[in-house]
Amino acid sequence: MTLGVTRMLGASVAALALMALTGMTQEPAKPAAASAPAARPGPQPVEAFAALPEFEKPSLSPDGTRIAGKRALNGQQYLMVVPLVKGQSKPAIVPIGEKVDVNWWRWVNDEWLLVGLGAKQVIEGEEYYITRMLGIRADMAKTTRIDWDRSGFRADEVLWVARDGSPRILFAKQTGIYSMEDVYPSVFEADISTGKVKRIVSGQTDVWDWYADGQGQLRMGVRYSDSTRQKSLLYRQSNAESFRTIARADARKDESVLVPSIFRPDGTALAIDDSDGYDALYEVTLPDLKLGRKLSSVTGYDIDGIIGNEAGDDISAIRYTDQYYHDAWTDPRIKDLQAQVDKAVAPRRAEIISWNRARTRFLIDVSSPSTPGALYYWDTDYGNMQFLSWDNPQLKGQRLSPVRTLRYPARDGTQIEAILTLPRGRGDKNLPLIVLPHGGPFARDSESWDWWSQYLAELGYAVIQPNYRGSSGYGTAFALKGQGEWGLKMQDDLNDAVTWLAKQGIADPKRVCMVGASYGGYAAMRAAQRDGALYRCAISYAGVSDLQAMKRYDSRFLFSKTRADWLHKQAPDYRAVSPRFGAADMTIPLLIVHGKEDKRVPVNQSRMMVAALKAAGKPVNYIEQPLADHHFTRSEDRLEFLKAMAAFLAEHNPA
Repeated sequence: MTLGVTRMLGASVAALALMALTGMTQEPAKPAAASAPAARPGPQPVEAFAALPEFEKPSLSPDGTRIAGKRALNGQQYLMVVPLVKGQSKPAIVPIGEKVDVNWWRWVNDEWLLVGLGAKQVIEGEEYYITRMLGIRADMAKTTRIDWDRSGFRADEVLWVARDGSPRILFAKQTGIYSMEDVYPSVFEADISTGKVKRIVSGQTDVWDWYADGQGQLRMGVRYSDSTRQKSLLYRQSNAESFRTIARADARKDESVLVPSIFRPDGTALAIDDSDGYDALYEVTLPDLKLGRKLSSVTGYDIDGIIGNEAGDDISAIRYTDQYYHDAWTDPRIKDLQAQVDKAVAPRRAEIISWNRARTRFLIDVSSPSTPGALYYWDTDYGNMQFLSWDNPQLKGQRLSPVRTLRYPARDGTQIEAILTLPRGRGDKNLPLIVLPHGGPFARDSESWDWWSQYLAELGYAVIQPNYRGSSGYGTAFALKGQGEWGLKMQDDLNDAVTWLAKQGIADPKRVCMVGASYGGYAAMRAAQRDGALYRCAISYAGVSDLQAMKRYDSRFLFSKTRADWLHKQAPDYRAVSPRFGAADMTIPLLIVHGKEDKRVPVNQSRMMVAALKAAGKPVNYIEQPLADHHFTRSEDRLEFLKAMAAFLAEHNPA
């Protein structure tokens, strides 16, 4: 089975050395210091907020001389590689097709990139999402398919990348779709420069995930049966041993298995566990999986993850988000470098986003919640940072609307953290308000640049983004508060934000609308159905309207029974909290927008909602975007949505 992506990423790589890319190259001379953002700019056009990031997920090559990433040029996205020193080599660029997703990319050595692709494909009348990997030489003059023809649905899980400069990887993939022996992923070693692969371990029944250590030894497999909800952990110390089961759990009893993240040279491991009520990092003994010393010191929040060291056998940093994102470096040298950068750019924030093999050269994003920011390159042998590009060339470093974190009490006393953006130049009293709940719902918002909320503030609205109960990041107990509360107490938390802001004098309670995407779109439709007295209008982007239909859609994917268990815990009575079945109760104007290419929430969710509203004699504005996906990856779709949103709000809740 193969993907139809040859045309997109073939051997031909036209448009090398584009003039638009030359601004990324730097002379190895003394760099300029990071400039401060401009203050109090004039009104900004909607096109500035709809623009894609200038350079998405830039990644530094192991030798620190080139950057790979997605680049937006005239609204089109390209995968590109750019040298950091003029005269070193030419920039290489290739357009990304509209029907194929470039999901990720990473350097394997100084000359070769590995790229993960995905696309929808119809097989025997059913539509499935297929993933593959492609090796791409840094000059983009050669590509290699990594065993595409002998792959099933999923074939892009990288377990290990060689650290000796060779183009070798370990990866797991399904080898077919018609036999369960092929569906359970096997582990292969591949040379991505040639595309040659050899099997290391054959697939085993119900083992869906494999783990390797920093030396490329396959150490662990996780077995999970979706039919029985039984989970077990297979372990060995090296490839010379056979796997043995060292832990078991029954998901129906809410039991879990501790899965190590990093294997240390001394035979211990590191793992994330929530034994104290929050996700934290612990030392773990093997093979008994006993928790040892707690290594993270974050209070009141979960950690987000870890950054491994160069050898892959320990950590360099612990990642967490309180009011905003942090990397708590355990590597003392990088910890000192982070402190230097933080001091130099304050009050803006600096995030080290990529580094070379020696960790002497870094890519650093400098931004603030009010400023889209810029990308810098820092060669620590040369001194200060060098400016590479603005994240948003139209807005550059302009400081827009102020953002802060607040807490308010829900009606049952639960403390809810939220992000408040106030429209610049309009004070902080009696403002029109937009409630903007995040998607997920197991996710959260924090203080960072947000093009959507900043555009709403530019229109003159205060924007509140509540991290309602059930959001991630606030510990196990807070997450469990969301069980059974979809469209109920989770909805109350959103309404209580309006009440609190009105009491503070910040918001005018008579001028409020709810806007959201995904679960946030569901919440907006639910508000229109349930709480029309509190809101003047609602806007849903890619929202879920029928939970039972969503369950049927999810049944086509792996672990559908487990997913159904989870969804039932969140909403025991699907029909009672599905906006589609309350269409007759809708009392406020509603704008619904959905992308036809949405792979997470199918467009039929909005089509059914619109049909129900029309059948109930209710007015509705509906826009279906033919090429849009779930994540606003096209600037054209962002622009169309923002314009439609602004016009709708101007009619029903003018700022």
